[in-house]
Amino acid sequence: MSEQTELTAVESGAAPVGVKSARRAIDLIETFAATDAWLSLSDLHARTGFPRSSLHGLLHTLFEAGWLQVDASGTKYRLGVRALICGTAYVDRDPVVPYATDALEQLREVTGYTAHFARRYGAEVVYLETRESRHSIRLVSRVGRTLPAYATALGKALLSELTQDEIGALLPGTLTPLTPYTITDLGALHTECAAIRERGYSTETEEGTLGVRCVAAVIPYRIPGSDAMSCSMPVEKVTDEEARRVGELLMETTEQLGARLRRAGVR
Repeated sequence: MSEQTELTAVESGAAPVGVKSARRAIDLIETFAATDAWLSLSDLHARTGFPRSSLHGLLHTLFEAGWLQVDASGTKYRLGVRALICGTAYVDRDPVVPYATDALEQLREVTGYTAHFARRYGAEVVYLETRESRHSIRLVSRVGRTLPAYATALGKALLSELTQDEIGALLPGTLTPLTPYTITDLGALHTECAAIRERGYSTETEEGTLGVRCVAAVIPYRIPGSDAMSCSMPVEKVTDEEARRVGELLMETTEQLGARLRRAGVR
């Protein structure tokens, strides 16, 4: 399945199909991925509604395969190392990542800020690569981290690639805030996306993480764009003029990266 096909499947809203036990195993793994707590069979029954008899067999199978680990009591589970192995395999095999990594390193050297490469997956953005600033700031941008697209500069840049109808079909009418500054109104988000299309890059100040200001631009090698790059900056040290400078640099960088990907036949 291609990346564009994958996005279409996620965004279609179609009911899950396929083998019931496989679907339940996937749902269980995603339930574990959504929490950092150890979960018991009772916890999972309450969260998923799956029959206890089915849960018992699924947990045993996933544990034996390395997808889960069990606590000292033998009654609670969380994700196992197999999840990490398979997750990193996605990044290792993605043809865009090596090109993006080069661009991230150049961005960090030129700006001094932390640089990110992310992909939109449905209504979320997934961080695929990061190059940290040598001057640490508070971030939640590790590889594999997902955040709502509407609450990040990366996500808003990618949402601006879509029509209003496409955005409306993708997002709920009320947007849950991550901070007091997150956009929570769909109409305001549409206005912001229109401004991004006009400007060429997106901005956000403390909408995703308090104390952090970000700018982002889409990498133009797919239509609509699926990937973007951003720089994260400490809000108390960055002026509007500096944010504009970094935004314009990001536009240049992503244009060059998009051209490299197209020449290399990466789609």
